[in-house]
Amino acid sequence: MMITKKHLPRRTILRGAGATLALPLLDAMVPAFSPLRLSAAAPVRRFGAVYVGMGFNMPIWSQPQDGALQVNSILSPIEAHKDRLLVVSNCDSKEGDGIDGGQHPRMQTSWLTGARAFRTEGVNLRAGTSLDQIVARHFEKDTQLASMELAIESTDLLGTCSLGYSCAYNNTIAWRNPTTPLPMENNPRAVFERLFGASDSTDAKSRLSEIRTDKSVLDSVTQKVNGFKTGLGTGDRNKLGEYMDAVRDVERRVQKAEEQIARELPVVDRPVGIPATFEEHVKLMFDLQMLAFQTDLTRVFTFLMVREASVRSYPEIGVPDSHHPLSHHQNNPEKLARQAKLNTFQMKMLNHFVDKLAKTPEGDGMMLDHTMLVYGSGMSDSNLHLHKNLPTVIVHGKGLGVTGNRHIKATEGTPLANLHLSMLHRLNLPVEKFGDSNGELKLIAGI
Repeated sequence: MMITKKHLPRRTILRGAGATLALPLLDAMVPAFSPLRLSAAAPVRRFGAVYVGMGFNMPIWSQPQDGALQVNSILSPIEAHKDRLLVVSNCDSKEGDGIDGGQHPRMQTSWLTGARAFRTEGVNLRAGTSLDQIVARHFEKDTQLASMELAIESTDLLGTCSLGYSCAYNNTIAWRNPTTPLPMENNPRAVFERLFGASDSTDAKSRLSEIRTDKSVLDSVTQKVNGFKTGLGTGDRNKLGEYMDAVRDVERRVQKAEEQIARELPVVDRPVGIPATFEEHVKLMFDLQMLAFQTDLTRVFTFLMVREASVRSYPEIGVPDSHHPLSHHQNNPEKLARQAKLNTFQMKMLNHFVDKLAKTPEGDGMMLDHTMLVYGSGMSDSNLHLHKNLPTVIVHGKGLGVTGNRHIKATEGTPLANLHLSMLHRLNLPVEKFGDSNGELKLIAGI
């Protein structure tokens, strides 16, 4: 730390255009001898992951053989897009297994990370970087937001939720790095405001007003920082340089927003809150994600549609049972039938989004053409908490080199992470290993 005679208040802020922006902590804000140490042309590709907890009705779900896809009752809602579907069997998530309880948080965490959740009720969380965040790091330079994280139920990352496991493992599927779970948002209003600011709708005039305000604040701050750094020590100037790099990244995103303002969008008013029904809620969240894709605000998202151990019931479709107890069906035919009905309903929600992607023009094709989605669960037979033969669906565009209308039966014991590694390669990301992968599931390319 460089000691100087110049001392700035810790609350120093820059004011401009009626707004304020806090400065980073600088050495000059620390009194001398203080013990404190400061230690484009290529097609746009998109990725999304949608999680539904507590498995599927496996007798109905399971495909009879390799090859052409057999559309069962669970797949029936999305049959119109079967040419874009790849169902994969025999992929396991061994990092979700265990005999000490806590299968629900472990299986949910390992599904997109290929890593084992460290059992803790505190803040010393540990898992792995999730698939979506690896993709986001490659795409974030081209968008305003690196990724979106959506959910339907509670998003609290604090507290204990299951047999000594922090709620963080139950309430997210996105991990920025092995120790940083990303909070997911279940309030559509908050999602809208993250995408479009405080404007009341997606109307171009309203959005442009917000963008101009942001730009005015940034211009004012940039001018003031240039005069502010006079007399600061080398360390502080370096910190201010890093700070201004972050400001310039915000400027880049504002510029991106200006470039994108001419995109035609359906005029959507800011949501007032969480809809009353599961179906309305899920569809609204998918619609907001669709707007994020259309405006190119982000190219990556995760959606925790149904979390593990959820106790939600679905009387609107004739499933009044609490989901978690229903998942322990003990092979009761009536309970299995209700589980299948719920699985079918969930697939209907996915189809709502896929249908929009398939019908939205982009370039010389449709938005689905260069989009890849993974949909599935971290367990198969929920009655036994099985981590093997996980139900997995890949929805893919024709520009990604994957053959659809197909079922692949992987070699028994294949890590699910092998499939994820293949997906990364289909998205042109040069990754050699992911999670507990031990190779690539090459059959994904249909070669």
